Amino acid sequence: MKAFSVTDVGQIRQINQDYIYTSEQPIGNLPNLFVVADGMGGHNAGDFASSFAVKVLVESVKQDINFNPIKIIRSAIETANEQLLEQASKNEELKGMGTTIVAATVVGRYIYVANVGDSRLYVAGDKMEQVTRDHSLVGEMIRMGELSQEQARNHPDRNIITRALGTGPDVAIDFFDVKLEDNARIIMCSDGLSGMLTDDEIFEILTSCGDGEDPAEVLMHRANDNGGRDNIAVIVVEPFKKEVREC
Repeated sequence: MKAFSVTDVGQIRQINQDYIYTSEQPIGNLPNLFVVADGMGGHNAGDFASSFAVKVLVESVKQDINFNPIKIIRSAIETANEQLLEQASKNEELKGMGTTIVAATVVGRYIYVANVGDSRLYVAGDKMEQVTRDHSLVGEMIRMGELSQEQARNHPDRNIITRALGTGPDVAIDFFDVKLEDNARIIMCSDGLSGMLTDDEIFEILTSCGDGEDPAEVLMHRANDNGGRDNIAVIVVEPFKKEVREC
């Protein structure tokens, strides 16, 4: 397994509210763990929300005695949500904060994914597939047939999300599991990447990267070249890189 990751403030924002975590090694009873969070809130609240939520999630995973990856990740996200609400209740400056989260672990030939908000996870092999569903206003409009993907990219309400951690006592989490092919690559990102590059562009960049290149860095730079309107977070995982080369 090989993982690449990067986060960047972008071309317009002053504060980076995106936060990432990667571990190719076991974390608690999970064999690996990858997380992207995109915070929201005034001043430093969004920055705090994303980093705090991810740190709580990781600690929860470390302490969880379960072996079911979905149960472990569900409990960790729910714990992060509870502790975000607790922090906001203690500090007036943190009220109204929240964060998206997408978390994943690769177990054998499968990836197990959880998401809240509009940060995404893709699996790319012979083609590009978005695994997660955007919990956003424009995402709902696309699913209802009211907007095309291209219209959504420039919609004035494209930043309105419909689910986030820290916004209420109950958090609705989507879960997915996908069987991975030998040539699969996993891409996790905030909307600072997916809002600046189409899925086809992301796939083209991935397939054109050479062995010596860092695909996460290349994607980040291309998003900045396209305007960098938001913070950018990218994780690229090649789960079977070494195994494929040895065959």
